[in-house]
Amino acid sequence: MTEEKIKRINELARKQKAEGLTEEEKAEQFKLRREYIDSFKNSLIGQLENTYIVSPDGTKTKVTRKDIKQ
Repeated sequence: MTEEKIKRINELARKQKAEGLTEEEKAEQFKLRREYIDSFKNSLIGQLENTYIVSPDGTKTKVTRKDIKQ
């Protein structure tokens, strides 16, 4: 996610509070927010995939992904 896209998300949020958005701007805002959330999730998953838990005895255990039932 680029800095320009984050700035645009903030611009649209300010405009929405001040005067409202057109349908095109609402669609753009939704798309940008979805992209931001996906980027954040992927970054977090990457961090967790490289995380280990260290036990008091010094052994390392890799954090594993838990399947979520919906």
